[in-house]
Amino acid sequence: MKEENDLKDRTKQFALRVIRLFGSLPKTTEAQVLGKQLLRSGTSVGANYREASRGRSKAEFIAKCGDCLREIDETGYWLELLVDAELVAPDKLAPLRAECEELTAIFVSILKRSKRE
Repeated sequence: MKEENDLKDRTKQFALRVIRLFGSLPKTTEAQVLGKQLLRSGTSVGANYREASRGRSKAEFIAKCGDCLREIDETGYWLELLVDAELVAPDKLAPLRAECEELTAIFVSILKRSKRE
């Protein structure tokens, strides 16, 4: 149960960091379009994990964790684009990108373990 709550808190903190990043993005059309995509995917990871933790079955839990993985992977994509398009300095996004990679690894692990059990 502690692990579940830790991940709930961690995904919520990740969402809050994404929200703050969105607020600091340049007001150019490109940055705002990418930012809105980032905002949507980055905040949905935690919401999907909360749904997964309330799943009525193992299959539902696995499906929702799969949604989490897809959203965190998509978030990583938008973060990459912000850097590659030179809209945000790489060093500014490095900690958030690292957390994104760690969350990706966590959800991959959860899915592998859940499918084996």
